[in-house]
Amino acid sequence: MQKLIISLICCLLPALTFADTLSIRDNAPDRYVVVRGDTLWDISAKFFNDPWKWPQVWGLNKDSIKNPHWIYPGDVVVLDRTSATLRVEGAPLNVESGVAAAQPPSQAEKRPEIEGAETHIYNGIRVYPHARVEEGEHDAIPSIPLNDIKPFLNQTLVIEKDELNDAPVIVSGFERTLLSNSDIAYVKGLPTDKGLVWQIYRPGKALLDPLSKKTLGYEAVYLGNARVEKFADISMVRIFGATEEIYPGVRLVQAGSGYPENFIPRAPDSEISARVMSIVNGVSMAGQKAVVILNQGRRDGVQNGHVLALYRKGEKVKGGPFSSRDFDLPNTRYGLLFVFRTFENVSYALVMQTRMPVELLDVAQTP
Repeated sequence: MQKLIISLICCLLPALTFADTLSIRDNAPDRYVVVRGDTLWDISAKFFNDPWKWPQVWGLNKDSIKNPHWIYPGDVVVLDRTSATLRVEGAPLNVESGVAAAQPPSQAEKRPEIEGAETHIYNGIRVYPHARVEEGEHDAIPSIPLNDIKPFLNQTLVIEKDELNDAPVIVSGFERTLLSNSDIAYVKGLPTDKGLVWQIYRPGKALLDPLSKKTLGYEAVYLGNARVEKFADISMVRIFGATEEIYPGVRLVQAGSGYPENFIPRAPDSEISARVMSIVNGVSMAGQKAVVILNQGRRDGVQNGHVLALYRKGEKVKGGPFSSRDFDLPNTRYGLLFVFRTFENVSYALVMQTRMPVELLDVAQTP
């Protein structure tokens, strides 16, 4: 029996190793010049069939990519087909720090001699001190297309039932009921220790779990911002950035401090199986770069950065001449989602790849 178990393990080992091997695309180039607008996901997709595994593609581990600012427009990305990894030509990646390693001065880096400055000989080349301009982090290539999700990062998107009941409330406007930009509003219950800038919301439609029919929360409808002009029992604020008319009864929520601009894609450690319960902007189908809402959140183990595979549920086929009973066709995998914002019961995800339109009730699960 022991020999049988050992034999089975030996048979499975090659399969396990192969499953974790990165698959290079048949038409992958040997090198690629980075252009503005690229993302790490896009660049990896030019070389590999699983671009969401880009930390592995770049030979990084999860501890070395907390802040992956090392690739900039103009850099040359080179494919090492032997190790199935990528590198930036002329700037080998320092895996420990997650940034490009400093390079010795090259012939191209020589500058006219600075008067009184000491010169050095490097590999037979006389080099001179000079100023070097380095790219800032804001110029670096991001993980995913941030422009597609920025509107969702700094605002409250979901509110729990009764969550706004104790929030500061606009009780009146100055000389008018419907308020807009530059108008003065009066607010009850505004704390003095939570900052001067607030966001204004009203509850939107209920988010219903398509399976249990339970209300998981409510969409928060963003109305604009308010800046405190005077704290008091009834505080005075000025409206700015209004997206629609604001009226008494709407609530104020403390402005968020923002979210990281680089998300590290990874598969969940546990088995996640969620459903697409809503598509942002109220449509019934979505394509690539659309944002969808899933019926699972932090309590279910969903985290920012999780990559989930999209599946279309197989159709039910009647038996007929081929079978004595009805049967279900297998689910069809057709795309990938990237989770970028999680709440207790729901999550927001960006459609990164799809071969067909995303529909309500489609399955999003661990790839």
